[in-house]
Amino acid sequence: MYIIIVGAGDIGTPLIDIATRSGNEVVVVERDAQKADEIAGEYDCLVLNADATAKETLVDAGAERADAIVSTTEQDATNVMVCLLAEEFDIPAIMSVVHNPEHMTLFRQIGVNTIENPQQLIAEHLYRAVSRPAIVDYMRISEEAEVFEITVTEDAPIAGKTLSEVGEQEVLSDEVLIIALERDGEDGPLTPRGETRIEVGDLLTVYSAFGASPELTDLFGHYEDRTA
Repeated sequence: MYIIIVGAGDIGTPLIDIATRSGNEVVVVERDAQKADEIAGEYDCLVLNADATAKETLVDAGAERADAIVSTTEQDATNVMVCLLAEEFDIPAIMSVVHNPEHMTLFRQIGVNTIENPQQLIAEHLYRAVSRPAIVDYMRISEEAEVFEITVTEDAPIAGKTLSEVGEQEVLSDEVLIIALERDGEDGPLTPRGETRIEVGDLLTVYSAFGASPELTDLFGHYEDRTA
């Protein structure tokens, strides 16, 4: 892809690293001359030391042929301006970081894909890791629903049962689905079916409409969440 990344700060720099290592053609727009020089010296990409809120800058960045633009600056006002200008070039994918949650509606109104304040997301993730140690990884779907990963221990009531047996015995609520399974010795994730037997050590990807409550993680043999 041809990707324009605006901003080479704490968020933009890792994105530049990932995008260039993945073989994409990357153009970086950075107002700070020192940061621009550092990026140019470290990554295989074109770097423009310029203001991305100027239309001429996006022209120089090749916006007319870009597949995506991602604005990662620390200022929501700057990110909004960049996204509005990007729409004039009909860039297929326009994305932005949003630092103030109150601005999220504005970005959505102009049709921009967003990610909320990354620092807040990191803080929530760290707190979740401390308060819910049984959860390997998780993603919130709504106010309550979550998708999370969890391993099956020897003490798990679900261990040794097939999904059909789990359903028949009502071990899991109807609002809980096991959507993927990773097991040592398998090449990749398995798609669980009725005859799939849950084994100790399996890493399960679980959807729960009411989140990963301690009562639910108990069923996978994790009781530590009650004391964390």
